[in-house]
Amino acid sequence: MARLNIVLIEPQIPQNTGNIVRTCAATNAVLHLVGPLGFKIEDKKLKRAGLDYWHLMEIHHYKNTEEFFEKTSGGTYFYFTTKGLNRHTDAVYPDNCYLVFGREDAGLPEKLLYENKEYCVRVPMQNDARSLNLSNTVAIAVYETLRQWDYPELKTEGALTKYNW
Repeated sequence: MARLNIVLIEPQIPQNTGNIVRTCAATNAVLHLVGPLGFKIEDKKLKRAGLDYWHLMEIHHYKNTEEFFEKTSGGTYFYFTTKGLNRHTDAVYPDNCYLVFGREDAGLPEKLLYENKEYCVRVPMQNDARSLNLSNTVAIAVYETLRQWDYPELKTEGALTKYNW
């Protein structure tokens, strides 16, 4: 089974993380939360935004970025940033890759980006826009990766409840 890993480094807004939980649950993606977090994991806003999807989730917690990279060494990481030189659609995402996102108010550390510039990708937007919402960017990244993988093990067609197609 193809595996996609979503990494949130120091997320600050519980509603964003809750929305990302829902995206990960719906797509079989694994969520990695790297601290320090800007909220408690028991936060009501986080739980409400994640709805009743928590039982579908695989979540890993790390104290800091050093612990995350130590425990996931050897992985292929893609860093989503407004500072990226490459478009997110130009990257080729291998199985078991890690899509890495920074905190809502600061993004990812520039040293990390500089040291990994060939893996820094951005979602295109107009010049005057500072950034997209974190949970929206994660959804865009997840679905581009899954599109490249032809949506493995995901339901790809819907059905009406009262009529047959």
